[in-house]
Amino acid sequence: MKRFYKAVSVGEDEGGFRILLDGRPVQTPAKNPLVLPTRALADVVAAEWAGQGETIDPVAMPLLRLANTVIDGAANHEALIAAILRFGENDLLCYRAHQPPELARRQGEAWDPFLEWAERQFGAKLAVAAGLNHIDQPPEAIAALRAAITAFDPFALAGLHVIASVTGSLLLGLAMAEGRTSPAHAFKLSRLDEDYQAEKWGTDREAEIRAAALARELDKAHELIALTRD
Repeated sequence: MKRFYKAVSVGEDEGGFRILLDGRPVQTPAKNPLVLPTRALADVVAAEWAGQGETIDPVAMPLLRLANTVIDGAANHEALIAAILRFGENDLLCYRAHQPPELARRQGEAWDPFLEWAERQFGAKLAVAAGLNHIDQPPEAIAALRAAITAFDPFALAGLHVIASVTGSLLLGLAMAEGRTSPAHAFKLSRLDEDYQAEKWGTDREAEIRAAALARELDKAHELIALTRD
């Protein structure tokens, strides 16, 4: 689509902030009003619009795409919470390697502090197993995680869902949201197995490109949470 506007601005609206293109408010793909909860988030989304060239590239507007998803999917709030909780029920940090011992050691040293933190912070004591066979987590731990994520506003919840999807871990998502770890560190923690295999067998260029794209998604999801809470 060719760029059809010249000026981009931010206007206040009841309940939030609007992006204005030549004075006209932007709508979502589903024709809902694009109302953002904080001025900080609205300013960044406005900058995405302003940064477009002669042709509009939606890929270059990741925060706009996330905001659209939140607003157009507002009716599915409970379904989103359930989807996020599944990452807690099958959290990456709870599944450790049988072999080799070196990888299992790295996992324990890197991941155990986050399990301990989740128990202290939320009262969620998760079980840990070796291997890939599913383990049922204690219902009270899952209930504690549900209580933690229910406190998130819809925009932060969407960011958390992206983080959990990329890392395979709700605990890493919560740790990022609470400032316990950075996006770069969380991404590295989620890829201990891949990095170990790369050390042994070398890297694959296509895999590196995919990993870089996932890391960018993680950064933007973290930014969404931070801007929502500004």
